[in-house]
Amino acid sequence: MKAATIHELKQELNAIAPARVMELCLRLARFKKENKELLTYLLFEAHDEEAYIKNVKKEMSIFFEDLPGPNLHLTKKSLRKILRIANKHIRYIGTDLAEVELLISFCMGIKTSKIPMHKSPAITNIYKRQLEKATAALKLLHEDLQYDYVKELELMSDEE
Repeated sequence: MKAATIHELKQELNAIAPARVMELCLRLARFKKENKELLTYLLFEAHDEEAYIKNVKKEMSIFFEDLPGPNLHLTKKSLRKILRIANKHIRYIGTDLAEVELLISFCMGIKTSKIPMHKSPAITNIYKRQLEKATAALKLLHEDLQYDYVKELELMSDEE
């Protein structure tokens, strides 16, 4: 079965009654945890994006505190899990500012957790890739917003 385009879906949703739209949304939320989480964000948390980003950062910091110590393989797997969580929330929020903030927070978490990155090329690559993504997203922001984040990224790039 071929999925309809966004344009086709939008036209169909405009044509049906609001009660039916609500019924379809609830049915969609039942099938996947991510759909339910996105709907929760849109309904209850989208109005206060700053608080939501702060909560996501707090959740990420808790995961950074629980990183396995000397085992770099488990550390790498844990970092990927934290990154999956961050990317999921970045998709939910959908703004470049949130992407920059969460990716910088992820990179800062790696730096402050004292992971011996020089011993693991995989962890180094994860870190560098997220710095690159944050830099790319930063270029899409307004110049006034870029200034503070550029300084943070430069500090993290210099510390490598």
